[in-house]
Amino acid sequence: MVKVMWVSVLALVAALLLVTVEKIPVAEGVTCSVTELSPCLAAFMSSSPPSASCCAKLREQKPCLCGYMRNPSLRQYVTSPNAKKVSNSCKVASPHC
Repeated sequence: MVKVMWVSVLALVAALLLVTVEKIPVAEGVTCSVTELSPCLAAFMSSSPPSASCCAKLREQKPCLCGYMRNPSLRQYVTSPNAKKVSNSCKVASPHC
């Protein structure tokens, strides 16, 4: 039952990420696309530690995090307790938006 629910939540998050992809150009030349954080999906959804590729993508997308936080479809994932743990593990400070 718990495994089915976890898979359902993961599928929902993946679907939301694909449906709500917003490409927002930022001054640093980074194109903001939440799908770039897909290497972090497992860490965001569980207590597993983030991979090196997750941390690299999180650092790359740091200028975009405020935009993701402002998006009602993404806010709950970007500000979740697991997302904060991932940020801390990757040594990426939460932005002050």
